[in-house]
Amino acid sequence: MTTKVRASHILVGTEQEAKELYDEIQTGKSFEEAAQEVSKCPSGVHGGDLGYFERGVMVKPFEDAAFDLEAGEISSPIQTQFGWHLIKLVDKK
Repeated sequence: MTTKVRASHILVGTEQEAKELYDEIQTGKSFEEAAQEVSKCPSGVHGGDLGYFERGVMVKPFEDAAFDLEAGEISSPIQTQFGWHLIKLVDKK
């Protein structure tokens, strides 16, 4: 059973921005580079890395998406009260 995940994310303001960024990443742009360039989250300077976290730490839609991903997988855009996220799952424990 997965108890912790390590994820990176990119936070943008609109669904359209998130969709365009998702397409760019799917066609070869580095997730980490994109995070450094456009993420509104302070984690962007670290390529979006959030480190390891357990359930109950992140807001529910973000957490659900992160725990549903497989290592290396990138989510489609996820909306939270903070904006729109793309989540890359790095590892599961």
